Amino acid sequence: MAIDVKAEWAKRSWWLNLIMLFSLFMVFIYTPFDVILKPVAEDEDVWFGYMFTGWAAKVGGVVHCIVSAAIAWGLWKMRPWVWWVGGLYLSQVALAMFLWPLFQSESGLIGALIAGTLFAIPAVAFWRSKDQFQGAV
Repeated sequence: MAIDVKAEWAKRSWWLNLIMLFSLFMVFIYTPFDVILKPVAEDEDVWFGYMFTGWAAKVGGVVHCIVSAAIAWGLWKMRPWVWWVGGLYLSQVALAMFLWPLFQSESGLIGALIAGTLFAIPAVAFWRSKDQFQGAV
């Protein structure tokens, strides 16, 4: 059974395709390296602006992988639930990218505003894309 790549790509807007591809990158390339190959002592994972280290980071990495896989699959199939799952996850990432530089790095408020805003753009776009998932089965 051949997949019509053009038709599949046309199901979603270009930026949803980018989020799907990024999610696949996280599932198949970045997270396996992070969880399996990176030594426990060097592992770090940020959730809601708090950096976890060691085994807690490994667990967080597995959770990131599961969520990324769900988002990628949901976007591939254009499932209605991916709208709120993706929106929540991207909002969490935007919040984390604001809080972490604000409290745990030297970049301060300016760095937090820049990072938070950059990551808020796809989160807001995702929340505003509900109509793209209407009628999806």
